[in-house]
Amino acid sequence: MAVLNLRSLPGGRILRGSQPFGMDTVATAAFLELHGIQTVVDLRSGYERTIVPWQLTNGAVELVENPLDPRIASAGLESIHTAEDLGELYVGWVRARPDWVTESLRPAAQGKRTLIHCSLGKDRTGVVSALALLATGTDPAAVVADYSASTAALPAMLETMAAAWRLAVPEIPEDAFSPSLMLLQSPEAAMEYFLGVFSHEFGSAADYLHDAGLTGAELDGLRRS
Repeated sequence: MAVLNLRSLPGGRILRGSQPFGMDTVATAAFLELHGIQTVVDLRSGYERTIVPWQLTNGAVELVENPLDPRIASAGLESIHTAEDLGELYVGWVRARPDWVTESLRPAAQGKRTLIHCSLGKDRTGVVSALALLATGTDPAAVVADYSASTAALPAMLETMAAAWRLAVPEIPEDAFSPSLMLLQSPEAAMEYFLGVFSHEFGSAADYLHDAGLTGAELDGLRRS
């Protein structure tokens, strides 16, 4: 198995992807070496990490556990029915936890080749990646395209994730990982909604990140990533 939905952001210092499905210590070490990863930023909750843990043995690779419970600032994930609902979920995260965004990006801003991931690598990872891209001057249309690129990987990832979770939580509902659920999709309209609200409320991503704690030098480092 592997880290799925894996791709680099422009500049190559930040990689984004899924959790490490089915990787033992040997596969993990080989993956990290192949991609030159110095820091792994894991955005999953502690419970999620127990289902699919990292098998890190190389002390040269830093593991930053920077969790965000997807339910934060939300009326409930079961209320996500439209792309706009999904975008509003993302808005709630950046309103509630600007510190979470900056701590996700700080390793890359300090010059480290960084893998940022959550479970599927589309929502929490998608929000952090979007702000990284905006802060480096990427056109919003390209940010939307990067987000929606997860769509092609979702069927295989959902099947793989369902198998992992059912081993650990046998009572999980059969439809919990159905691709028909908006929460498990990656539509362009969700990111378009998020970007529109973010711009209206916060202005530029660089200003948001600076206000949330990234230094000028770190912002410059992020722009070079």
